[in-house]
Amino acid sequence: MATKTHRRIRIKRGIRKKISGTPERPRLSVFRSNTGIYAQLIDDTRGVTLLSVSTRELGDKTKLNIANSRQAGLKLAEKAKASGIEQVVFDRNGYLYHGNVKAFAEGAREGGLKF
Repeated sequence: MATKTHRRIRIKRGIRKKISGTPERPRLSVFRSNTGIYAQLIDDTRGVTLLSVSTRELGDKTKLNIANSRQAGLKLAEKAKASGIEQVVFDRNGYLYHGNVKAFAEGAREGGLKF
């Protein structure tokens, strides 16, 4: 029996076949849980995480909502600019591009990342 998790993993595999991160243009991978949103910039050629951000960095008791997701996106863009990264490949990790994932992506674009 296929569950929501199995469906997301199947979609994720299809996405990962098509995209890959490089040092010049790393992969922006997003993970969404019930309590927070987490993102990493990954260089797939070396298999290393360049930097990461989460909604937990925004404060102690933040909830997962669209405003906090947008703030996390802005924070990621700020960190990426400081590291000299301007372009990324967006990996939604099998989640629908809707709600918190969309708000995070828009916040990252607003902060100056291009994808």
